[in-house]
Amino acid sequence: MNASRDILITGGTVLTGRAGDAAQPGTDVLIRDGRIAEIGVGIVAPDAEVIDAAGSIVMPGFVDTHRHTWQAIVRNIASDWSLDEYMVGLHTGLSRHFRPEDTYVSNYLGGLEALDSGITTLVDWSHNLRTSEHADAAVKALEDTGMRAVFAHGGGAQQWGGPLPSPVEHPREDATRLREGHFASNDGLVTMALALRGPQFTTREVNRADYQLAKDLDLRVTVHVGDGHWGKMRPILMLQEDGLLSDTTTYVHCTTLSDEELRIIAATGGTASVAPDVEAQMGHGYPATGRLLAAGVRPSFSIDVCSSNGGDMFGTMRTAIGLQRAADNQELVDAGAVIERISLECQDVIQFATLDGATAAGLGAKTGSLEVGKAADVIVVDGNTLAMSPLNNPFGSIVYNAHPGLVRDVVVDGVIRKRDGRLVDVDVRKLRDDAAAARDYILSEMPSASVDGAWHPEVAHA
Repeated sequence: MNASRDILITGGTVLTGRAGDAAQPGTDVLIRDGRIAEIGVGIVAPDAEVIDAAGSIVMPGFVDTHRHTWQAIVRNIASDWSLDEYMVGLHTGLSRHFRPEDTYVSNYLGGLEALDSGITTLVDWSHNLRTSEHADAAVKALEDTGMRAVFAHGGGAQQWGGPLPSPVEHPREDATRLREGHFASNDGLVTMALALRGPQFTTREVNRADYQLAKDLDLRVTVHVGDGHWGKMRPILMLQEDGLLSDTTTYVHCTTLSDEELRIIAATGGTASVAPDVEAQMGHGYPATGRLLAAGVRPSFSIDVCSSNGGDMFGTMRTAIGLQRAADNQELVDAGAVIERISLECQDVIQFATLDGATAAGLGAKTGSLEVGKAADVIVVDGNTLAMSPLNNPFGSIVYNAHPGLVRDVVVDGVIRKRDGRLVDVDVRKLRDDAAAARDYILSEMPSASVDGAWHPEVAHA
């Protein structure tokens, strides 16, 4: 596929994804050469392929800033697990049995699942790269989906499966091989970052070496901090002491960071990724959405552990806004105050899921909002259903009413990847069969595991 033919999306209600921009009903979007060429009413483009969006919402594709996509073939196996069970069941359990071909199938399945639900940009936090063949398979799968992605190289069982703090450095040779070869340019649809463990999971010397690798390779960093009891070790202060804080770093979770640490992130230009479903489930701590905002950091959103929760942004937005509104309102209730106005609004949450996500991925100048000159990463959400009609508040409709089944059309970099509710050029039946076969192989290698919902990995306690 290529983006050579113009695309004209007509008559939709346009949400730009930018703060303060009102919804624009009855508006057209012209896509040319992979970019947004014009936004307005009554655009004339006689040779363009037309997508009729009358009654529907046209908006930027969502951006997921942290997903362990390699886990898609074991989806929901961790839906009732704690964080410790997850570390045992996945990182020292099932992860050991993934072959490169299983990694490919899982990344392809997970990427297309995201694309099908309107996520056009994905930060693939890939931390099961036991060999270079696993890494190559993960990258190829992302490229084969046709989505925009950041391949965040996260090492493998060597880094994650041993005792903590880990004395094993990030796999420099493999990361360097990919950066100097496949990812020598930053201009591709799939680009590279480093997914680092953070100072709470490594020795001080190893953490410094890992950050030096990111500097040597000129790569952005995405790092876990503030994740449950591991996050109470004041990791941001440790990074500050070692001079490792940067505006090219995304801090994932932040739930158990102190307010002081959040302010330090803001002062050094860092970005944040919140995974509200997993954080609430697994015991990371209360999602930090509101605390980040109070500290001056605009959060982005993450699906995170797709072996646990659903892989779409609609559910993530609902969890995030519901939890934060509850926290904000409870504070006023406890103080005996009257709740005159809700502080966090639906338009804010949509920006977290689009433009703020693109910024956290290092792609804010390229995608995340509908603006002339930006890459054409656009979705059409069907508004002509009983659940969405009449379209009184399009921001509220996206956050509270929409779901993946309403994502009708998806355009990435000017190429139509989903049309009239179906992914283009994807053999869904074959992919489902391949995913089931890969899952069956992995489970056959670990007889103690099961997919009936009853398996709880045994957690050792000191």
